[in-house]
Amino acid sequence: MIFRCLAALLLFAAPLSRAGEDPGKEVFGQVVVRVFHVTNGDPKLAGDGAKPLAPAAVEKIQKEEHLKYAHYSGIGQDTKPLYRSYENWAQPLGSSDEVLVRFEAQNKPVKGTARLGLELWLSRKKVLKTDAEISAEHPLYVLGPAWRGGRLLISVSLAPKAK
Repeated sequence: MIFRCLAALLLFAAPLSRAGEDPGKEVFGQVVVRVFHVTNGDPKLAGDGAKPLAPAAVEKIQKEEHLKYAHYSGIGQDTKPLYRSYENWAQPLGSSDEVLVRFEAQNKPVKGTARLGLELWLSRKKVLKTDAEISAEHPLYVLGPAWRGGRLLISVSLAPKAK
């Protein structure tokens, strides 16, 4: 009798434990938000924390005709999970809220490509709201405002899948 009660309790408890899980928190992948300083002037104006980009990264950016500059420096990066049904915020400049990117999945990534709803916030003001298709190989680039003798460039992409 006790065995039957325990067996029945276990049968009912199993679905309840799964019911507590939120399917919207399923992680589809990772989103990487990077902030660059681009300039035709003195790259040192970006500050000591700015690191010159590798030639391969510069080549990738320069494929976009309107993004050709003499100097490219990385100044921040943030990687966040891409949830099935929840929005997330990336804060690529560390604890600073000068550049924020809000994103949420519009579909499950297929063949390494995902469609996202994106918002770019600069100095606590929403400056861009768009839907974009991104991948690790084809990020979305947004040319931002003038900053320290150059411009900010924000990149949003999927993180490459681990091999």
